[in-house]
Amino acid sequence: MTLFKRQWFVFVSAVSAALSVVMFPLEVFSASPNTVGNEVQQMNILQAIFLGFVQGMTEFLPISSTAHLKAVPVALGWGDPGVAFTAIIQLGSIAAVLWYFWGDLTRIIKGATRAIALKDYDDHDFRLSLGIIFGTLPIIFFGLLIKRFIPDFDNSPVRSLGAIAIASILMSLLLGLGEKLGNRHRDFEHLTMKDGWLMGIAQALALIPGVSRSGSTLTSGLFMGLQRETAARFSFLLGIPAITLAGLVELKDILGTSLEAGVLVNLAAGVISSALFSYVAIAGLINFLKTQSTWVFIWYRLIFGVAILGAITAGILPNL
Repeated sequence: MTLFKRQWFVFVSAVSAALSVVMFPLEVFSASPNTVGNEVQQMNILQAIFLGFVQGMTEFLPISSTAHLKAVPVALGWGDPGVAFTAIIQLGSIAAVLWYFWGDLTRIIKGATRAIALKDYDDHDFRLSLGIIFGTLPIIFFGLLIKRFIPDFDNSPVRSLGAIAIASILMSLLLGLGEKLGNRHRDFEHLTMKDGWLMGIAQALALIPGVSRSGSTLTSGLFMGLQRETAARFSFLLGIPAITLAGLVELKDILGTSLEAGVLVNLAAGVISSALFSYVAIAGLINFLKTQSTWVFIWYRLIFGVAILGAITAGILPNL
């Protein structure tokens, strides 16, 4: 089987797996009211596809998918689609990143397995895989803390449009500093386990809505001296466990609720749309960063945040 065919098989399998959970037989759901159903019932399928497009195009760009999935539908008068819907359609983004990085993933896994068998613990692939594992621990740790001590975090003021706008502005300034101060001399073959740990700490900042998981990790990568393309590639690989866990946690929370067929169709449409556009965004960003800087994203985030604050102040947007 050629690499492209294997990638396509992984992509289709991953999307199918996500859809099989989303389209779980209706009989298993109880008749209790649910947040996801109420939010998604207000959408039509075109709106769900459009939100999948927003998710896909912003998840891997350093501009915050959470911010856009909150701000864009509110600005269009559709209301907030909610945290659960957002996390579920992120599973489409996971399918895309598995598809795109299948070659890297299989090489790292095979190399790490071989290194363990040979007890070659200085092997690059082994240390890189440990970096991804250790880099995932901070976001799990702080995510569990939030779940435990701030049960209504999803509806807290930190998720308001105003807070998201401020986070977007602050992160644009940090990314600008990364561009100015980073020496960008290390490529993918010179990644270390320490890089995974440090980038993982930065990834945990994405628990704050508007920060952007890819934005915080790309910024930290620049500060650590990574080439832009290398920082982006490692950011995407590091995001696989984090985004998957976020989606699965939200799925677990809604499996005991009642979802109508129309809601399931909208969720499925969002997942598929997210998968397709995520792949476009990943490929586009990797190619872009080979020759270009991140200044277009820095200015975009700054303008995006200022525009939201201006719209809230003028009463054009509610500070939901």
